[in-house]
Amino acid sequence: MKSNVGGIDRVLRIVVGLVLIGLAATGTVGAWGYVGVVPLLTGLVGWCGLYSLLGKSTCPMKQ
Repeated sequence: MKSNVGGIDRVLRIVVGLVLIGLAATGTVGAWGYVGVVPLLTGLVGWCGLYSLLGKSTCPMKQ
């Protein structure tokens, strides 16, 4: 798996994932909030399957 999630994208995914999981854990939102695991994992790993399917990448190009 080649990394296809760049720096800012990774940080945003991790923050959104943690917020959704936190809201779900406190009961503020329903159980659907645990879908935050997906952006959290893709942010931590640096690879997104959907980006691969679409041929997209937010990583800076290496020279």
